[in-house]
Amino acid sequence: MSNLPLEVVVMFGETIAKVVPVTIGLAVVFSVLTHFWACNPGTPWWRKKELITDVCYWFFVPLFGRVLRIGLLVLGAGVFFKIHDADELIAFYDNGHGPLAQLPLWFQAVLFLVLSDFMLYWLHRMFHRGDFWKYHAVHHSSEELDWISAARFHPVNLFLGTILVDVFLLIAGISPNVMLWVAPFNMFHSAFVHANLNWTLGPFKYVLATPVFHRWHHTALEEGGNTNFAGTFPLWDILFGTFRMPENKLPDHYGVDDQATFPTEIAGQLAYPFRQS
Repeated sequence: MSNLPLEVVVMFGETIAKVVPVTIGLAVVFSVLTHFWACNPGTPWWRKKELITDVCYWFFVPLFGRVLRIGLLVLGAGVFFKIHDADELIAFYDNGHGPLAQLPLWFQAVLFLVLSDFMLYWLHRMFHRGDFWKYHAVHHSSEELDWISAARFHPVNLFLGTILVDVFLLIAGISPNVMLWVAPFNMFHSAFVHANLNWTLGPFKYVLATPVFHRWHHTALEEGGNTNFAGTFPLWDILFGTFRMPENKLPDHYGVDDQATFPTEIAGQLAYPFRQS
């Protein structure tokens, strides 16, 4: 008899055990920073109207992402490399494979960050068009943008816009060991760019995405909602003409066009795209 239900429960417990201390740490760090450098002074993150919704996403997304990544990696190894045995599977992914796995681990990590960010830039632009928008609108629905808003993503958006990119690069041969460096960086940086901070990092605003850079992306279309698509490196926006950082000006409102009728609870938001079909 399959132990899959037990494995899922164990995976859930492991994920929660990792997420809880990280969440507490991020809450403390950004509470302190926001006290001194808030971009939009007002209600603190712990008094957000949709705090429960964001907390649900904050714990749901890591579990969903972990289960789906593992499943797709197993499927990919079977389809593309005809590997089905569990031990062979572990050996295949253990330290990567092929030419990419021969590179120094630090270089693989940098390569992973750059390549994934480039692909995610274009996928992000895709999600702002046509039928893809209704899935991405869930992420943009937060009016009180703060660090905990970072995980508010519809599963379809996560699958097509993040998880597939990770799986593609790992199947291509990059060692999963890079995730020991990349995953913590991505988690912190994602919370950082969504944090309620007025930081631009001066000249480094062209090097690394900042809270103000990303806040312009969360404004209305006429204000800049179709700019600043890069998740980590603004270079892509600079190269492809979508960079926006007005001098001596900060964004002051966020959300979507149909904000008044947009669902505020997670169940309604997960169903929202299908109601628009």
